[in-house]
Amino acid sequence: MMSALNLALSACGLALAAALAPSLVHRPDMQRTTLSLLLALTGLLAILAGMAGLLYGGGDIVLPLGLPWLPMHLRLDALASFFYLVIGALLLPVAIYSQGYLRGESHLTPLAIFLPLFVLGMLGILASDDAFTFMLFWELMSISSFFLVTFKHQHAENRKAGFIYILMAHMAGLLILGSFAVLYAASGSFEFSAMRQAEISPFWASVAFLLAGFGFGTKAGVVPLHGWLPEAHPVAPSNVSALMSGIMLKVAIFGFIRVVWDLMGPGDFQWWWGTLVLAAGSGSAVSGVLLALQQHDLKRLLAYHSIENIGIILIGLGLGMLLAHFGHPMLAALGLIAALYHTINHALFKGLLFMGAGAILHSTGSRDMESMGGLIHRMPWTAVFFLVACLSISALPPFNGFVSEWLTFQTALLAPQLGGALLTAIVPFSAAMLALAGALAAACFVKVFGVVFLGHARSEAAAHAHEVDNWMKLGMAIPAVLCLALGLLPVLFIPLMDAVPQSLLQVSLAGSVHAHGWLWLTPVTAAHSSYSAPIALAGMLVLGGLAFWLTHPKGTSIRRNVLWSCGNPHIHARMQYNATSFSQPLRRIFAPIYRPEVHAHSEHSRHKVLANQVLYVVHVADLGVKYIYQPIGRFTLFTAKLLQHEHQRGIHAYLAYTFITILFLLAVYI
Repeated sequence: MMSALNLALSACGLALAAALAPSLVHRPDMQRTTLSLLLALTGLLAILAGMAGLLYGGGDIVLPLGLPWLPMHLRLDALASFFYLVIGALLLPVAIYSQGYLRGESHLTPLAIFLPLFVLGMLGILASDDAFTFMLFWELMSISSFFLVTFKHQHAENRKAGFIYILMAHMAGLLILGSFAVLYAASGSFEFSAMRQAEISPFWASVAFLLAGFGFGTKAGVVPLHGWLPEAHPVAPSNVSALMSGIMLKVAIFGFIRVVWDLMGPGDFQWWWGTLVLAAGSGSAVSGVLLALQQHDLKRLLAYHSIENIGIILIGLGLGMLLAHFGHPMLAALGLIAALYHTINHALFKGLLFMGAGAILHSTGSRDMESMGGLIHRMPWTAVFFLVACLSISALPPFNGFVSEWLTFQTALLAPQLGGALLTAIVPFSAAMLALAGALAAACFVKVFGVVFLGHARSEAAAHAHEVDNWMKLGMAIPAVLCLALGLLPVLFIPLMDAVPQSLLQVSLAGSVHAHGWLWLTPVTAAHSSYSAPIALAGMLVLGGLAFWLTHPKGTSIRRNVLWSCGNPHIHARMQYNATSFSQPLRRIFAPIYRPEVHAHSEHSRHKVLANQVLYVVHVADLGVKYIYQPIGRFTLFTAKLLQHEHQRGIHAYLAYTFITILFLLAVYI
């Protein structure tokens, strides 16, 4: 049997082979088939590597690559194995989905090259065991994903999104490099094994934490560093959007855990670290869902929900950091497990949502929810899979989103008094923000499913939509089944993840989780809390059946009649609620946060009371983009314009600059 590390290396090798395949295969249909097949096998190997690493342990290897004095160190531990499992669980169905989604695409070569390189970069990051290798694969992931975002570069919105994305990706890379520089100064080595053993002062540990937090937080889309995310995800191809939202953001979470929880370790945690992460998570969870509620672009709405779910993951991590600092390792492990469980849950249901959005875009040619409606009659399978994802992301039992958010709530509720008014208040405050985000997410996806799939078609494209092919349906069916399985049987999956807190916190939750068998989930002890998804599902089925029996007694028929519409005999699509009108009550409630821009214009004919046409436009700007990203972008372009004439200088000017730089360095270091 191959070891976990060998399986991981084989997955990387297949991804590299997929990137090289377009140089040998030139026909678009063959490129599509080769890409889908090799990426599906890569995903399968990643799943096997993750499972083997969690069950039997990983391993390490040194490859004679990289710099002459720094070969490439690779290692597969429990943390990397778990994230290999996350990548494989989504990559496999997305690869299958791509076989149908990319049909008819005539210029596949750039996508066929950069999509496998993107996957290779993410897999390499997880296996890296030194800072140089980590940053090498990190840049590979960032640059290849830039080319995926700008795949349709003929469109201005793609070029704009690509510019913002690459700008913030490199800013994040510089911050992460700074955190590694601090750890290198303390350890004298780029190897992670030396950094783990290094003694670092509280001040420099805090500097490394802040650099890593802002760097990985930018890549993960944490508020207010999120501005690139709702620009890049909507314009990328939908299979790419599924991987970027479902996996790439989690790789940033992996990087944060690797640096803060592993290389520095819980012994270096300070109380305000967890408080800052908890505050960032709470703010991201609520801000993300509030902004999502006001979107009518389906993929942009899903992108904002990625911000919300990254916030939920950070709430679990922040609670774990606080509890670890104050000497509660079991509860800290519960917070970590909650964050990791939501990590794989979000990968599955958000990947499924983006694949569903891609199916709708593939069928109707539009991302605008205002032009949809009635798609459940024309795309019934897509509607079922999309509904599963909506229920999962809304944290409703018996689906997987409920389990991870319930575990996060249990961590907050079981947390003891941590000392000090701020710490006493922030834990219940974060729990309240999590509850608010969950309620708003449910409202948002009632809007999404109702506007997109129910009612009447609002456009000709929606009226003539068609179901997608079997490849795309199979790609969506796999994560839909996994969402239900992880919701019904968390007791079987959480012990598999238990190797992660064992390695980072030296504690185990496996014994308490399934102390009462597969039926009951007891995160700490049954005396405090317990949950049984199978019993909850059985209860819901019984209540649903009873309600149906009471409302449909035997021998009676359902009366159908014309819908009353204020005396108007003609029912048409414009009489329906749309996405904008559905969100209006919440827009008014949260107006101080939204600061909406409303434009109303009426055209009158003979009398001021009689209007021929009323134009009502509401725009809700993302304040993070308006006040952070746009000024950075303007400053960058202004600086580039100022320095533009320097590029036209001759060789003498460049030599002079080199000489001045050498003199400056000599003055500083001698």
